[in-house]
Amino acid sequence: MPRQVKGEPYTRVTVDEARDMLKKGRAVVVDVRRPDEYTQGHVKGAVWVPVDEVIPRFDELPTEGKLLFICAMGARSGLACEYAAAMGADTSRLYNIDEGTQAWIDKGFPTSHGNEK
Repeated sequence: MPRQVKGEPYTRVTVDEARDMLKKGRAVVVDVRRPDEYTQGHVKGAVWVPVDEVIPRFDELPTEGKLLFICAMGARSGLACEYAAAMGADTSRLYNIDEGTQAWIDKGFPTSHGNEK
């Protein structure tokens, strides 16, 4: 069940919850890992914006729907949510997939490799 932690401007979700949100539409995954991590495997259709580029590239993020940030274990994606909130994103749109990309891949959910979307 999605959960809010006091003081965090985003909601934490599992990979199962994130997949359900994507299936319902109006949501996009934002992968914030390093280039080498991204090319090894990422959520199919994810937007790739490394965590250090979230603030300067904030205007490239979708302005509608839910933003589901993902990294390897949930720390960088949480930070990315914080950056997006600081840039003025509606916090009700911000989600941290706190289990990370490997959990997504291990569940057999749609995955791409290399620079493929």
